[in-house]
Amino acid sequence: MSIETKETESECSVNQGCDAIELIIQPRAKDLGGFSVRRTLPTKERKMVGPWIFFDHMGPANFPAGSGINVRPHPHINLATVTYLFEGEILHRDSLGSYATITPGDINLMVAGRGITHSERERPEVKGVDHTLHGLQLWLALPEKDEEIDPAFYHYPSASIPAATIEGVPLRVLMGSAYGLTSPVLTYAETLYVEAHLQAGQTLALPNSEERAIYVAKGSLKIKDSIIPEFAMVILSAADGVVIEAAEESRIALIGGEKMAKRYIEWNFISSRKERIEQAKQDWRAGNFPTVVGDEEEFIPYPDK
Repeated sequence: MSIETKETESECSVNQGCDAIELIIQPRAKDLGGFSVRRTLPTKERKMVGPWIFFDHMGPANFPAGSGINVRPHPHINLATVTYLFEGEILHRDSLGSYATITPGDINLMVAGRGITHSERERPEVKGVDHTLHGLQLWLALPEKDEEIDPAFYHYPSASIPAATIEGVPLRVLMGSAYGLTSPVLTYAETLYVEAHLQAGQTLALPNSEERAIYVAKGSLKIKDSIIPEFAMVILSAADGVVIEAAEESRIALIGGEKMAKRYIEWNFISSRKERIEQAKQDWRAGNFPTVVGDEEEFIPYPDK
């Protein structure tokens, strides 16, 4: 997805928790015209969790025939986008010539590197009927040594993502290694991304990571005496032996990884260098980014506000 304004930080309620909890972030839903997005990263209180610098929860949105997701071509630099759907599908095109449909359980990894342009739309046969879209889109900051690598696109079908049942809890390791599983999805720094589905009363011990957080996509959790409500992100300390309990049927995303150096972010650009973002802004305004193959007619202008 593209950010609609230059301002990237979301407005959230932030609370302190127990000793295992650093922050509880509750995002405000933003209406983007036909569907809502909840953004938990970045916020003024917390910019990143490991290499993760952006976290959007899209929908669930129910579209009537003739409408749907229609994100025009826009640019990125020095990051990688990770798209994961619960329901529906998105058609990805980019300036490399990639053409891929992401469906529930798949992972789309788009590495912007020195610069890429992409669009996110829907196939005509999807848009022509009533349909639903629901999922998560995240951005990863690339390590400084990899910020200017060649752009690339990788599609990992659902069947390639490792899954297990741990103490009765079904989970999938989308990126990184946890619970004895290792994902095939390419990483550039130590990265953790796990999805789990808990029934009421079930518990799950969390893997250790230098930085980590849990987003509650559905339901609510207990961590010691703290309740983590639906659509909230809890930033966890590095304490050992943290166990979560589902207060009701819950679907969660666990993210984390190694601590990264400061990143600057403006609109769809992130970098370790302010001057690189300024250059990207000038390049986009001047039309110096490559166009999306098969989607050359439109683009999103750099926002004035």
